[in-house]
Order: sequence, then structure tokens, then C-alpha cells
Amino acid sequence: MRHLYSLILGAALGASSVFLYSFYPPVGLALSIAATFVGIWATGRMWGKRSFRIIAAAAWSLVVLRAGFPGINEEYLLQGDALGVSLINFGFIAAVIAILTPL
Repeated sequence: MRHLYSLILGAALGASSVFLYSFYPPVGLALSIAATFVGIWATGRMWGKRSFRIIAAAAWSLVVLRAGFPGINEEYLLQGDALGVSLINFGFIAAVIAILTPL
């Protein structure tokens, strides 16, 4: 069950990051990156294993990368401008740092 919860938490973090990053441009991006780091770190901290962090980070990355591809009507949730690319790059860096921090 913990694996499923960490998967759901990572997907929710990814969805909230995608919807929040363009809200108020510099602040929304910083909040989504900080929430990514804290959420993935807290997942492993709550259950005491690094594998739960990896599952949450994988779910986050799947949601964020899927948001960068066109949808049914050719709409993009994650745009290819500086903010969108920054979310992908700095979000992955934050996820890796959150995985590697000690429990």
C-alpha cells in the first residue's frame, strides 16, 4: 500500500507543479520546485525508505513529461518557453537532490 501511496503522491505533486508553475511566473515556478523537493523528501521520510522517494520521483517525472506532449486537441499543459523548460530541468534536479538527501 505504501508503494501505491507514494505513486499517487508523486503524481499529485507532478500535477500541482504543472498547474502552479505559470500561475505567477517567478513565484509559481519557485513554489512548484520547492513543493517537488519537499514532497518527495517527505515521502521517504514518512515511511523510512529511499525506494518510496524513487517511486514518487518517477511518478512526478511521468506526469511532468506527459504534460509537455500535445493532447487530443493539440494543447500543451507545459509550454516550451523558459518557464516550462526551467520546471523540467530544475524539477528533475530537485527530485534527484530529494532522493539523495539522508532520511
